[in-house]
Amino acid sequence: MTSHEITFIVLSYLLGSVPFGFLVYFIAEGKDIRTLGSGNIGATNVLRSKGKLAGLLTLALDVLKGVVPILYGRAHFDQPWLVLLGALAVLLGHAFPVFLKFRGGKAVASIVGVFLVFYLPALVVFAIVFWLSLFITRYVSLASLLATVALFFCILLTQVAESAIVVFGMMLLIVFRHRANIRRLLAGSENKFSWKKNG
Repeated sequence: MTSHEITFIVLSYLLGSVPFGFLVYFIAEGKDIRTLGSGNIGATNVLRSKGKLAGLLTLALDVLKGVVPILYGRAHFDQPWLVLLGALAVLLGHAFPVFLKFRGGKAVASIVGVFLVFYLPALVVFAIVFWLSLFITRYVSLASLLATVALFFCILLTQVAESAIVVFGMMLLIVFRHRANIRRLLAGSENKFSWKKNG
């Protein structure tokens, strides 16, 4: 890889490492969001702990993380798989942020941002599966997992093999970050979604 490509991936990881959920909650409450609710820095936990505005702001900023490397990558590189490597680096940064001792979020919002600009039909598939699953089960974690798997198969069937391999890595990352949720789902103790702030 060239120095430009390596720099692109490293900077994408650092962008992903910016903990917007942590910052939004800390600025609003002066507290660490990781000590509340699920302990996650993502939009769902911020929403449950602080309310709609904070949750939606976190969601928008985390989605933006996924948008930036795709826009930059497309402007500077010809290979779609390389652009997606930058996106994967963002997801890794969000999940394992260097600024929070590698304790981060689930990376679902950021993958939404990635496919918002990389391949919109895959995001449409993601959105349909996510909202149907959430409506039926009210489990954000299950909806996120099912939607991510559906997105991968959409890429597998429509894009080149190299791109599908990178997206497979994204899917594995998101499944890994949801391992505690999967255990709770199997045990019947996973929290169901509500727009209302806890407490």
